[in-house]
Amino acid sequence: MGSRQNILIIKHGAFGDVIQSEGALHDIRIHHPDEQITVLTEPAYAKIMDRCPWVDSVVRDPRESRWRLDKMWALRRNLKTLNIHRVYDLQNSSRTTDYFKWIFPGVEWSGTAPGCSHPHKAKDPKSIHSLRRMEGQLTDAGLACKHTMHPDVSWMANDVSPLLKEAELTSGFVLLVPGSSASLPHKRWPYYKELAECLITDGRQVVTVPGPDEMELCANIPGTTLTGGSFLDWFDLAGVVKAASYIVGNDTGPSHLAAHMGKPGLALFGSHTTVEKTGIKTDQFDAIEVEDLQDLSVERVYEAVKAGLTAHSNSV
Repeated sequence: MGSRQNILIIKHGAFGDVIQSEGALHDIRIHHPDEQITVLTEPAYAKIMDRCPWVDSVVRDPRESRWRLDKMWALRRNLKTLNIHRVYDLQNSSRTTDYFKWIFPGVEWSGTAPGCSHPHKAKDPKSIHSLRRMEGQLTDAGLACKHTMHPDVSWMANDVSPLLKEAELTSGFVLLVPGSSASLPHKRWPYYKELAECLITDGRQVVTVPGPDEMELCANIPGTTLTGGSFLDWFDLAGVVKAASYIVGNDTGPSHLAAHMGKPGLALFGSHTTVEKTGIKTDQFDAIEVEDLQDLSVERVYEAVKAGLTAHSNSV
């Protein structure tokens, strides 16, 4: 009697969604202070969850084809050994619904899987602001939500002062995030080069931190390109974000990271989704939403950035 119960949280990805789940993880930890909490996530995000202060252990799920029965049985065996008491399905996908039916029948389950014990009661959860969706799901499961709407991933930031010193940078630069998934070029605003020129003319230091498929993109943008000799991992990237005075980016993971580290900044959205639905907007982090990013002028973004920088400098 009195043995520690085991809780499983499922959050596969993508990067921005993993970042946004931090507040929900915090609230689940508060609701289950003495239980063992395990997160099931993609291998790419396991290191983030390993560092998360609200989590005890991490299981990697490579999301193999469900026709690979050998792989699916191995995952099932692995998860069954955890003796899970309750699952919080923050992914709510067709895959995780299959996990509910095949791996966890009879186990307490919070999510949208038909027949689960703690269903999210929203009529159309996928249409809701992503943070409100998680808040609604956890509230329906009986949790008090103090943090879900306000994720804070400041704990991700490494000390990058040696990297900044080597690049002759001081804290307070403007960080530009011109990339996004290479398969989604319509999410990329095309005028970061011109914005950087305006900011440098104003006497601002401008920094870019490219991912593996963004080197050529950043090569055309004036300022300092930080790579750390190859590419920065998420924790060094978070350290750079922490040192920046302002961040301007597309609807992509690093922009969500900045927003949920409490940093001031601006995200640029085309018609691929809505600002409201992503939940990226905070008290500090703003967004511009247009039909076509090609038509969003440098002047409009530059004026918004200047206003943001002025407001932030007046508030510190």
